[in-house]
Amino acid sequence: MTATTSKSNADLDSTAHIMNLISDQLAIQLSLVSRDGTRRPAPPALVLVAHGSRDPRALATVRTLMERVREQRPGLAVHLGHIELNEPLLPDTLAALGDREAVLVPLLLSRGYHVKQDIPEMAAAAEARTRLAAPLGPHPLLVDALHARLVEAGWRTRMSAARRRRSAVVLAAAGSRDPEAALDTGRTARLLADRLGVPVLPAYASAASPTVPEAVRTLTAAGHTHVAVASYFTAPGRFATECAQAAPWIATAPLGTHPAMASLVLHRYDEALTGTRPLSALASA
Repeated sequence: MTATTSKSNADLDSTAHIMNLISDQLAIQLSLVSRDGTRRPAPPALVLVAHGSRDPRALATVRTLMERVREQRPGLAVHLGHIELNEPLLPDTLAALGDREAVLVPLLLSRGYHVKQDIPEMAAAAEARTRLAAPLGPHPLLVDALHARLVEAGWRTRMSAARRRRSAVVLAAAGSRDPEAALDTGRTARLLADRLGVPVLPAYASAASPTVPEAVRTLTAAGHTHVAVASYFTAPGRFATECAQAAPWIATAPLGTHPAMASLVLHRYDEALTGTRPLSALASA
């Protein structure tokens, strides 16, 4: 390929990129105008509520996930707030919104104290008009992400009947003293077991039992020689690292920025707006 041809192709790519940007912006502007020509009110902002972590990878992961959400829903205002440890903290994010409407989507995988107490209390103290979406789990989209992470780590999608009998998974979650959190994690474990066709045992990094090492020993004693640890965490951090270190075979990366995560965030946002799934209905997810 000559230099002239390369430059010509680069110019075409650049022009195509500019045209795509113009088309995207035009689509956004048209979506804000109703059929009678009046401007539609902007939808409530989406506030991602992350737990926070001292591990810098967690903040980077959450910020990337936020960008994925924006890419999937152009024109939607997406913000980030943390419960603790990282800035911006949720009260500061809500204060910056003033009295605008917002939907808070917890980047948490089950019910527990943060969903039931911390986040509602922070929202109640703010001037912003807020709705609280359900936590991300349980949901089939999470099973899609867990399955993909297992395959990335070396899980075989096709295996003999003998190999399947020897295989099992520990679903490693953060843990909570709230019994409803265990119900939610157990529901995800059952969905993943149905998907894989092998036993999936929930285990926890803190505040609940069994621990990941205990779950590994239980499955090994039952004759499972290939035990994988599936990281049921939104982002990297101390708990995710410790759980992965207990894996006797393969361990997956956290769910992170898998495309299913952004789709699920928007699904929870839409549910909160339409009122199709109240928080009290989580157990039937």
